Amino acid sequence: MFQKILIANRGEIALRVLRAAKELGIQTVAVHSTADADAMHVRLADESVCIGPPPSRDSYLNIHQIVAACEITGADAVHPGYGFLSENAKFADILAAHNITFIGPSGDHIRIMGDKIEAKRTAKRLGIPVVPGSEGAVSDEKEAKRVAAEIGYPVIIKASAGGGGRGMKVALTEADLEMALATARSEAGAAFGDDAVYIEKYLQKPRHIEVQIFGDGAGKGVHLGERDCSLQRRHQKVWEEANSPALNSEERSRIGDICANAVANLGYSGAGTIEFLYENGEFYFIEMNTRLQVEHTITEAITGIDLVHEQIRVASGGGLSVTQNDIRFHGHAIECRINAEDPRTFVPSPGTITHFHTPGGLGIRVDSGVYSGYRIPPYYDSLIGKLIVHGRNRVECMMRLRRALDEFVVDGIKTTLPLFRELVGNPDIANGDYDIHWLEKHLAKGE
Repeated sequence: MFQKILIANRGEIALRVLRAAKELGIQTVAVHSTADADAMHVRLADESVCIGPPPSRDSYLNIHQIVAACEITGADAVHPGYGFLSENAKFADILAAHNITFIGPSGDHIRIMGDKIEAKRTAKRLGIPVVPGSEGAVSDEKEAKRVAAEIGYPVIIKASAGGGGRGMKVALTEADLEMALATARSEAGAAFGDDAVYIEKYLQKPRHIEVQIFGDGAGKGVHLGERDCSLQRRHQKVWEEANSPALNSEERSRIGDICANAVANLGYSGAGTIEFLYENGEFYFIEMNTRLQVEHTITEAITGIDLVHEQIRVASGGGLSVTQNDIRFHGHAIECRINAEDPRTFVPSPGTITHFHTPGGLGIRVDSGVYSGYRIPPYYDSLIGKLIVHGRNRVECMMRLRRALDEFVVDGIKTTLPLFRELVGNPDIANGDYDIHWLEKHLAKGE
């Protein structure tokens, strides 16, 4: 087991990893920018190192500074959390060259799954169902028209190196294709330094279903069920559920087994999430995230398995602590992402939190790194906390969530709490009747 883990992240995920390390008796090192000197994970870590000024490129994305912090403190492993360097193959390779363990998959697997075209090819080879579309990047408008005609309109154009909804455009007809292609390429080049794009069939009313997997790197893999992440705005998840209210047990088992077998055959090591669009009983692969997800907490709630403990165990060479037959699912869980944003416009709302009170009681968990008097800096993602609620079934979970939201108080800034209070009372949400377009449509109507 590791002696000391450096946490190359900030906010609630840094605190989450720190807690897991402490429970395993492992010393912790927090790195931070000058803007995060008073952060909770910095206060609680055994050691802390300032790695630069507020801009992420000069601190949390500065690989050389993080490696230097490892050498100064003697950290023998790095947990990247999510975001920042968590899916940076170069970072994983550099750590390996310095005999420091990256708590995550190999650099090669990060590269494969980080390239959307190569990821789709790999998924297809491993027996994972994929969305009909181009075999690789489309070279010009003529090829794009040919592919679109073969798979049928509407189609969606996506950046090969993309994510977060950037470099993604829909063409409803051939007349839309030229502009959509040019715009997607322009956005992809500006955002990722790579303007390669590919084309897929655009599904009209799909759900976003993701399967949590773990591999031991030696040919064994398991799945820990799925999560429904269909409530989104601008391709960003807002509310997640486990398990999905749209799937039955047969569908759940089928797609779970496909994913577990795939990561075993890939020789994948650590945590990952295979994401799908789901429509009319069919699953279509969209990407694989080679890291811990923000919403890993609801999988923990329904399985009782600490996913960060499992990450650390696998990375240290201890293998998986469970087999597929050991994994049981209990009840239902929902996570609400509490952001420092205007609940209608989603404009960030940095500032000082004057009062912070979290709900409690059976089945309630709040993961947050903020506190009363904490000043939210304007430089980073606006997520300030996650409310995770578990119940014996979905009805109990929804009732408990309603109660918890009423107890949650964050003063001094705007947050998305009012949005969740509206959602929990909406009949469509109560019935689990929504798709990936539902939230934006209702926000546009002012509902």
